Amino acid sequence: MSLSRTVGLSPSPTLSFFHTVFKSYIESKTSGRALVLFRQLLQSNVRPNDLTFSLLLKACGSSYSSSDLNSVNERLEANQIQTHLVKSGGEQFVYVSTALLDFYMKLGCIKHAQLMFDGMRDRDVVSWNALICGYSRNGYDFGALELFVQMLREGFIPSHTTLVSLVPSCGRHELAFQGKSIHGFGVKAGLDLDSQAKNALTSMYAKCVDLEAAEILFGEMVERSVVSWNTMIGAYGQNCYFNEAMLVFNQMREEGVEANSVTIVSLLSANAQPESIHSYALKNGVVNDASVITALVCVYARYVNTELAKLLYESFPQNNLVSLTAIISSYAEKGNMGMVVECFSQMQQLNLNLDAVAMVSILHGITHPAHFGTGLAFHGYGLKSGLSVDCLVANGLISMYSNFDEMEAVFSLFFEMREKPLVSWNSVISGCVQAGRSSDAMELFCQMKMFGHSPDAITIASLLSGCCQLGYLQFGKKLHNYVLRNNLEVEDFVGTALIDMYTKCGRIECAERVFKSIKEPCLATWNAIISGYSLYGLEHKALGCFSEMRVQGLKPDKITFLGVLAACTHGGLVHEGRRHFQIMREEFGMVPGLQHSACMVGLLGRAGLFEEAMDFIKNMEIEPDSAVWGALLSACCIHQEVRLGESLAKKLFFLDCNNGGFYVLMSNLYAVKGRWDDVARLREMMRDTGGDACSGVSIIEVTSIEGMKRNLCLSKMNLNTKFWQPQSL
Repeated sequence: MSLSRTVGLSPSPTLSFFHTVFKSYIESKTSGRALVLFRQLLQSNVRPNDLTFSLLLKACGSSYSSSDLNSVNERLEANQIQTHLVKSGGEQFVYVSTALLDFYMKLGCIKHAQLMFDGMRDRDVVSWNALICGYSRNGYDFGALELFVQMLREGFIPSHTTLVSLVPSCGRHELAFQGKSIHGFGVKAGLDLDSQAKNALTSMYAKCVDLEAAEILFGEMVERSVVSWNTMIGAYGQNCYFNEAMLVFNQMREEGVEANSVTIVSLLSANAQPESIHSYALKNGVVNDASVITALVCVYARYVNTELAKLLYESFPQNNLVSLTAIISSYAEKGNMGMVVECFSQMQQLNLNLDAVAMVSILHGITHPAHFGTGLAFHGYGLKSGLSVDCLVANGLISMYSNFDEMEAVFSLFFEMREKPLVSWNSVISGCVQAGRSSDAMELFCQMKMFGHSPDAITIASLLSGCCQLGYLQFGKKLHNYVLRNNLEVEDFVGTALIDMYTKCGRIECAERVFKSIKEPCLATWNAIISGYSLYGLEHKALGCFSEMRVQGLKPDKITFLGVLAACTHGGLVHEGRRHFQIMREEFGMVPGLQHSACMVGLLGRAGLFEEAMDFIKNMEIEPDSAVWGALLSACCIHQEVRLGESLAKKLFFLDCNNGGFYVLMSNLYAVKGRWDDVARLREMMRDTGGDACSGVSIIEVTSIEGMKRNLCLSKMNLNTKFWQPQSL
């Protein structure tokens, strides 16, 4: 196509004409057309000069954002521009080379930009600023700081642009000191007076969780633009001071500053009520902005209503992967896999591909056996699209297969991974424990150590759960010793896992010491110690913990009440059991589950209150199961109530005929009464139905060949250099 047809002008344009068109492309941010125009310029035998290349590079870089980084086509085009620049001798001009350097940085080509910078004969402050800004923009924070120091050593005087470019790199807690130092340098050099610099510094202090400094800077601003207000709203929002963020927004409105799309997105990030912000955006005409629509869709999908989010997305038709990902994730979280598949089909029609985040969200939503086929289909999509190679997706697949005890698939996925970070090892170890294959988890743990990974809190918690399954008290002690020696956080789930391990391995006194060593136990930790005391028949200690937990201001959940009711059952505390059951229903509004009901029936039955127990069962809000009736049958055995026991046994036979435990209970009841013919009849019935009379299992930790191997592995990883002694807590 000729140039005259492209732009509708004479077939022999001048260089000034091309410059004018380049400037219009810079304003309209149409980078693709700028490259086409440059090719037409070369075909027209017009010789470009240094200004041509500068305008071309500005036009090419004007429309790029972080989403365009590492584009192969754009890298090739940048290389072609550099080739023409070298041929024409334009690289001798500092501002042209700086423009090309900046373009490489916007494409994420850090090495190319650094090589260009190193090869520049002449450099100015603008060149240094472009390089520092590029490093900062691409996440090379330490590199940006090193460049700044090098710039000072070479005698260049920073400008306020240098400060604005560098300060974002210090928006991390570990670089807070460097950020304050740069701020001090800026104050001394008079560079902090610029509004852009103050906004950048305010944002930096907010990210370093120094809101006091951010507030001081904001208060010192004489003229506050909408950027300044947005910075302060974002500062409060990202530090979870949502009320303060709204107060700043209201103050901004009072001072007559008009909100823009960034304001709306910042407010939504600050947990503002989405309906109100949506109405405000509609009223002020900001709602048509793509970023506002995306933010509203994401908030609606996550917190309010998925259908409403989908309706909003469809009312502003855009090929927006972020919005669709949020909608798909919301449906997946709710287990609505039908809508997940429908949205996925919509993405395919729009030529949008799932990214790793969306894929992981879908995989985490596949928890019901009926959806396993859908999970297999998405695994196939991951293989076809190459997503399954991504570490996040691989871990998501491992978790999905672990939920369905498909451990062979888990092992296959894991051992095919080229890189196995700690999170992947944790996923497989946790999956093995969940599937009841704790021995495999221990072996994987030894392999993990041989690959050079040190366990974290999640690894320890998973392995402690495995110790509960296998009764490996000594291994659990060694893990505890590792936690103490490496100063791992014992609060929350690690402490809870330790209490659970010691309880189930027969060391309640150790569990008690662990609990007392935790400064602020969470609800799960309280539940673990209450259940532990209940299991050991220490009902008064269990109830004491429950009372103390409530004094601490923690709200009990259903697991808490299950432990409390079990303690009352073991201790025969009928009055306490009734009272806590009533508290559960009336004070906390909880609907008792089948396990809670079974505890109450067992409590009443063991106390000989059979009529009250039967009335309790009749008034249950849910249909009683075999556990409820079994609790009453167990009480009949204690009180030798044969007639009621026979009636319950018939009911249980129809509910769960293969459970050998019920046959054993009735057999024992007949044996106590000397009815040996009935005992023999029950044993015959058990053989006919295939019931198992030996379902109980006792675990004794013994020294075996496997145990010796495991201990050898532990000694190599320096876990058992010092056994933990309970008194050392």
